[in-house]
Amino acid sequence: MATQADVRRIALALPGVREVTGRFAFEVENKGKWKGFVWVWLERIHPKQGRVPNPSALGVRVRDQAEKAMLLAADPDIFFTEPHYDGYPAVLVRLKAVTRAQLRKLVEDAWRCQAPKGARLDDHRSAGSSSRPSQAAQDRATRQRKPRRRG
Repeated sequence: MATQADVRRIALALPGVREVTGRFAFEVENKGKWKGFVWVWLERIHPKQGRVPNPSALGVRVRDQAEKAMLLAADPDIFFTEPHYDGYPAVLVRLKAVTRAQLRKLVEDAWRCQAPKGARLDDHRSAGSSSRPSQAAQDRATRQRKPRRRG
């Protein structure tokens, strides 16, 4: 069984990753834009009302619709989706059902989907570089970031 603490530890160990302020989500900078790759599932409990965080599941970015279909078919006890994600390359993952090893692979693969083309995990691990973006990159992202509309 994996936890949000495991997700945070794995995600923040990846190059260029930051945690989104105000919610449980992680993103990486690519060409000057911050791209989300793993986040807490925002579940719609009541129709026509806002979504609420459900800490028992994560949204995880996948490469494409084929990978999404493969994961959903492979293990429905771990992977699921909802209409909100139709046409979007992401799956929902039940934290209670996924192992830490599976979680690491999912988070790293999601990072690869959003990270710059030249970014590699092997270089980061062997060099022991910081997983935090530079202060200049953080300042630039803060200025560029616009609030997202939810609904």
